[in-house]
Amino acid sequence: MERIYLDNAATTPLDKEVLDAMLPYMTTHFGNPSSIYSYGRETKLAVENARKSIATILGAKPGEIFFTSGGTESNNTAIIAAIRDLNCTHIITSPLEHHAVLHTVEHYHQQDQVGLSYVSILEDGKIDYDDLENKLSQLHNEGMKPLVSLMHANNEIGTLLDLKRTGNICEKYNAIFHSDCVQTVGHYPINLHDLHVHFISATAHKFHGPKGTGILYVNESVQIKPLIFGGGQERNLRAGTENVYGIVGFAKALEVATRDHNKDKEYIKGLRNYLAQKFKAQVPGASFNGDFENGLYTVLSVCFPKTDRSEFLLMNLDINNICVSGGSACSSGADIGSHVMQALGKANTYDTIRFSFSKYNTKEEIDRTVEVVKQFI
Repeated sequence: MERIYLDNAATTPLDKEVLDAMLPYMTTHFGNPSSIYSYGRETKLAVENARKSIATILGAKPGEIFFTSGGTESNNTAIIAAIRDLNCTHIITSPLEHHAVLHTVEHYHQQDQVGLSYVSILEDGKIDYDDLENKLSQLHNEGMKPLVSLMHANNEIGTLLDLKRTGNICEKYNAIFHSDCVQTVGHYPINLHDLHVHFISATAHKFHGPKGTGILYVNESVQIKPLIFGGGQERNLRAGTENVYGIVGFAKALEVATRDHNKDKEYIKGLRNYLAQKFKAQVPGASFNGDFENGLYTVLSVCFPKTDRSEFLLMNLDINNICVSGGSACSSGADIGSHVMQALGKANTYDTIRFSFSKYNTKEEIDRTVEVVKQFI
């Protein structure tokens, strides 16, 4: 029985076009970009061409794009830089953020006594913009400079942040704004020059690129110091020999995703809605988390009423070769439950499964998934 992969919010399979673009830089074009001879010059050119391509697609300048090992490093770099280099003394975030943000801000709150507060969350998982503005207004009146770190799309329930509205609120109160865009770069058009945002984070493997390659966008209006020290790579911001084939892969994956966006979005959203309709019709008590109509089209978070059988649903799906998750893949192996479901007050009464889709999934896979779920609910 072939496996069905419905956990694309965790990672995605590599696109063949992306692999083809990467292969030369894994074989014949193997030079170190810092070397001055021909092997180095050709890989340096590949890195800079990738940077220009990514910047053009995201509405940024090439000098604002820095390559990292992924979303976690980018998130850490932005948060640390805001505290250390931009004099932020208080952080506002949400209880639904990825642990790459939550654990980082908690660490600096405890170690360096940086202030920390959490914006209120509405029933559907969206942030309360009025509460954000009230918190920023109070900090502004107290003479404090805050960092606001809020994700563009929640990786578990798919709720979307209004980047423009949030940026405008931050600008009003002179706050530094960072957004974890790991789930949206490659899935939504983003024009950074139209937004008041100082940092965004992204990673290639969420949109059919390679693992281990991410970007940090740093708006030209801010100057920050490195998180990783060593050589002068990435214009002295991120030391270490560049992951050339990963960088080439990131740029190619973003190019393909942008080229095929309208077609892929319509197809993937159709699969998501098809699964939701099947669950509504055939699985009593199933409900959906987040803003179903306006949320992330690649994710469907489903609550099933807790029963003796539903407790083992995730395991039974795995036994039947269906790959899904109960929350963030980064918490796999730790029986701690979903912090997102806990924050929404649903952890004790529901068993939650996250289904997430890509252009490679099919309706036949959806049909089989529903049949298997029905056996164990």
